[in-house]
Amino acid sequence: MKIAPLSGFPEWLPDGRIVEQQILDTLRDTFELHGFSGIETRAVEPLDQLLRKGETSKEVYLLNRLQGGDAQEAELGLHFDLTVPLARYVLENAGKLDFPFKRYQIQKVWRGERPQDGRFREFAQADVDVVGADTLAFHHEIELPLVMVDALSKLPIPRVVVRASNRKVAQGFYEAIGIDDVVETLRIVDKLDKVGPQVVTEMLGESVGANAQQARLALALADIRGSDAGVADQVAALGHTSALLEEGLQELVQLIEGANELLPGSVVADLKIARGLDYYTGSVFESTMIGHEDLGSVCSGGRYDSLVSDGKKTYPGVGLSIGVSRIISRVISRGLVVPSRKVPTCVLIAVNDESERRHAELTAVALRKRGISADVSPNSAKFGKQIKFADKRGIPFVWFLTDEGEQIKDIRSGEQIAADPATWEPPAADLRPGLRGA
Repeated sequence: MKIAPLSGFPEWLPDGRIVEQQILDTLRDTFELHGFSGIETRAVEPLDQLLRKGETSKEVYLLNRLQGGDAQEAELGLHFDLTVPLARYVLENAGKLDFPFKRYQIQKVWRGERPQDGRFREFAQADVDVVGADTLAFHHEIELPLVMVDALSKLPIPRVVVRASNRKVAQGFYEAIGIDDVVETLRIVDKLDKVGPQVVTEMLGESVGANAQQARLALALADIRGSDAGVADQVAALGHTSALLEEGLQELVQLIEGANELLPGSVVADLKIARGLDYYTGSVFESTMIGHEDLGSVCSGGRYDSLVSDGKKTYPGVGLSIGVSRIISRVISRGLVVPSRKVPTCVLIAVNDESERRHAELTAVALRKRGISADVSPNSAKFGKQIKFADKRGIPFVWFLTDEGEQIKDIRSGEQIAADPATWEPPAADLRPGLRGA
């Protein structure tokens, strides 16, 4: 039976899964180093909650029982990101959480969009957020991109550049030049990298009624970038100002200079960034891998002041999300990252003949008790074939029972020495599969 592949739902081979697991482990460890606690939320949310924060209904997968359910049962959808579930989680558990609440979350999400390079219908995200009660200090907007820079710099992938802007800058500037529909303008400018300045100019005219001068100024703002206070001077040179614009510029300069003082070269200002979702209210971030800008942003997010509220209390936050599957897909498909071996196994226990299989299994048990991954050869073929079995999988060591006693062979170097399963230790680098750039 021929099985047709289902596009948009990635499945990695075992060596690709090792790459994914090690990347996820690195992210998890780094988030915890920065004091973030891990949580996991349910895969489904009420549909009305999913659609409240700017997502379009055509991208949400509905959840229905095959035989139908109670007509009064709430319509449920699979979550398309981890921010909306976080909002609900905070409201439900506010009385039990300590604020500011620092959480990380690594889970699958589902989005019904057209599959293409780096874009999937089912994919893994890794989020970090800080949520406050009523207020949230600005310094967290500096903290979050530095957490991501730290995490991403530990991965064996091309260097990632974190670019920042501030929604107050864009909104204040658009209002200053007479554009009324700020939200739609932000959505249009957010498409600049995809469609180019000419199409954006046309869309601004058609959708928000921007004249040629307003469109020119909007594009001029989007063209500004830098890594220090000079960014504010470039904006001022455009000749328009407002109180909101000045507030946003002050925050942006504080962010850029604060981040780069703590970690030089970590964040650059790029006023082209708009972030289309309407719940962002302050700093916004996007990140691209150098040499792979065609992949789009691999890490994005920002400040939101009104996403989480119960009508009495508001829980402002700032967060960033890594598109883990997007990164993994690129590094696997281009061979940018490869595991040191295809399997977790460190040692293959050879079997002289089937009558000695129990001895081989006991050797494996002894090694496993000491945290050394061991497997027993599936057959008692000639040693040469058992070595080939190990070599094909990248298993570095083969264990033998010889007339001279127990011995282990490093099949990469050919060195073979006497060994005791109660004391032998592999080199630290061989204990687990490692990752390396191709």
